[in-house]
Formats: sequence, C-alpha cells, structure tokens
Amino acid sequence: MRSLRKFLDNQEKHFAKGGKLERLFPLFEMTDTFLYTPGTVTRTASHVRDALDLKRMMMVVVVALIPAIFMALYNTGLQANLAIQNLGLAAVEGWRGFVLSSLGIGVDPQSMVDNLAHGALYFLPVYIVTLVAGGFWEVIFATVRRHEINEGFLVTSMLFPLIVPPNLPLWQVALGVSFGVVLGKEIFGGVGMNILNPALTGRAFLYFAYPAEISGDAVWVAVDGFSRATPLAEMADSTVQLTSSMADAFWGCIPGSMGETSAFACLIGAFVLIVSRVGSWRIMLSVVLGMVGLASLLNLIGSATNPMFQVTPLQHFVIGGFAFGTVFMATDPVSAAMTSQGKWLYGILIGALTVMIRVLNPAYPEGIMLAILFGNVFSPIIDKIFVNRNIKRRQARYAG
Repeated sequence: MRSLRKFLDNQEKHFAKGGKLERLFPLFEMTDTFLYTPGTVTRTASHVRDALDLKRMMMVVVVALIPAIFMALYNTGLQANLAIQNLGLAAVEGWRGFVLSSLGIGVDPQSMVDNLAHGALYFLPVYIVTLVAGGFWEVIFATVRRHEINEGFLVTSMLFPLIVPPNLPLWQVALGVSFGVVLGKEIFGGVGMNILNPALTGRAFLYFAYPAEISGDAVWVAVDGFSRATPLAEMADSTVQLTSSMADAFWGCIPGSMGETSAFACLIGAFVLIVSRVGSWRIMLSVVLGMVGLASLLNLIGSATNPMFQVTPLQHFVIGGFAFGTVFMATDPVSAAMTSQGKWLYGILIGALTVMIRVLNPAYPEGIMLAILFGNVFSPIIDKIFVNRNIKRRQARYAG
C-alpha cells in the first residue's frame, strides 16, 4: 500500500494546476479519495467539525442497500429458473447458459447458488452499463466545471439497476441513467442542487418513452416465451387469481423490478439508515402513515367495479416498490424536505398519492415512483411554508 501511495503522490503534480493533465484532475482526485482518506484539513476558524462527510454518508447507504442487492440477485434468478422449469427447458440459452454451464451451475429454483448465479448474469450487466454511462457524464461535467467528482453517483449507480426490469435492453439502461444524471441532476448544478431524484428521473423517462420494455406482463421474468404479471397487476384485475402470497411478497419472491420486491430487505436497510441517522425516520414513518390513512379510507368506501379499493394497507406495503421507495428514494437528503415539520407533510403527501395513483388510475398500477417525484417538486415549497412560519413566530416573540 505504501508503494501505491507513493505512486499517487508522484503523479499528482501532473494533474495539479499548471500540470499537463490539469483538466483531468477530477478523475485523479476521485481515484485518490476512493482509495485513501483525503489528507487535506481545514486550518482557519471558524468551522464546524462533524464525523459524517459525503463519502461516509454514501457508504452507509451502500451498506443499507446490500440486502436489497442480494435479493435482486436471488429473486431474479429464482423467477428465471422457475420459468425455465415451467417451460420444460433443460438449460439457459445464449451466453448466460454458456457461462452457467462453464461454471457447472444449473437452473434449479430450489438451489440458492443457482438462483444467485443466474440472477447475477442479469443484474451485473445492467449495473456495469449504469456505472459506465452515468460515470461518463459525471466525469465530463466535473472536468468542464473543474470540480471534484462527488460520491453521489455511487448510490445512484446502485439504485438504478434495482428499480428496472431484469431484461431491460442495455442501450435503454444507458439512455435512462444518462437522462437521470444529466437532466435530473447536472443541469441543476450537480450533487446537492438537484430537485429530483436522479435514479427515479431516469426510470420515469424510460417508462414514458419505452413503455413496452418497462411495463406489461412479459418484462418481469427474464425468459423469452414466459410472462407473469406482478401482484399489483393481478390485484387490479378482478378476473385473475393471485399467484403470490403475502409471505412471498414480504420476502421478495415475486415478479417485479430487480431489487424492490423484498419488503424484508428494505426493512433491514431502513434499520441501518435510521440507526446511522443518514435516513430520516420521520419521512419513512409519514409515508407509511399517509398510505395507511388513505388505503383504510378507500377500504371503507369500497367499490363494486374497482377491486383495488379493497387492497389493504399491509398489501400496499409489501407489494410493488412501496417499501423500497419509502426507505431509499423518499429519504434522499437532497430532493426531500429538510425541515422537521416539512418532512411529515412531505411523507404523508407521498404515501397518500401512491395509494391514489395505484387505486384510482387503472392504467398505472405502481404509484410510488411518480408520488416521490411529485413530492420532490413540492418539497422546496413545503420547506418554505414552515421556514416562514418559524420566522413569523420568532418575529412575534421578539416584538412582544
């Protein structure tokens, strides 16, 4: 490690101001701070000391995402292996089949190793394309603006593959994450200045630009010739019997986007974020309260023509991407509300709007994505309301 540290120190002069590679300093700085803790410190007063910086915060989020990533690999492989079994196939076709056979891995849905390995062959290409395409734009904008490459994209690159179907074309993956990074973040000024969650912005773009590849029954199980609806889609159709139990939905063994099916994995992530104080428990709880309140009201009202009115709060929580969005998307510290009171209103708005979209809009069974983006847009207004209230309260106190 000393030799690597010495090598980096020797190369720094080439990237420093006046060096031949000055314009590539953000790339050098990113590599150096990724491998080692920065050696620069503040020397003048006055400044606030805090053990939590951007890198540590992002690493906590990455750790919280590990259970969801594990379930992304396992469940994607499980759904594919179950489809292969139902179709009566002996093995996987194409390059994935070649890789699995070369490693001596089968397609047994009862084998955790088979499921994890098969799922990895879908998840990793999407993740690699996301990392390369999104990282390219991060480097370009950092180089042009002459500032360091922030760690924010490390989380975005992990979130985006988790919220898309397993068989999404890779060129659409690159296009979606490019849209999310460039138009969802960089045009606003980069990390800390965006008003929308970049990963959700990219997914929303793909949903409306290429609905055939990101919606419908055939996109959730990555095997040609086999289709299976998500539980949300099945609930919206009164003529279809549910093929998944609530236990399956809680653990994450259901069709859906790769990493958002397991409420259990999301609860583990929520625990990590709350204990580390990186994620806001107020937002998480208020999103759930907003969902429970409106879902319970619609259960009481009922409907003779819309079966979604009877979906209980527990079912709303465990199916679709509600738990994932609540824990990892709604709590984004940049695009969420920042005031303590504003977080409650922001979360309740998202939870209630999610149920409203799911129940009252039959053309769009999932609602958490649009609800969070809608909440992102209104979070500055929500914060402004409570900030102004506090200012008026203090002015009245001093005036008295």
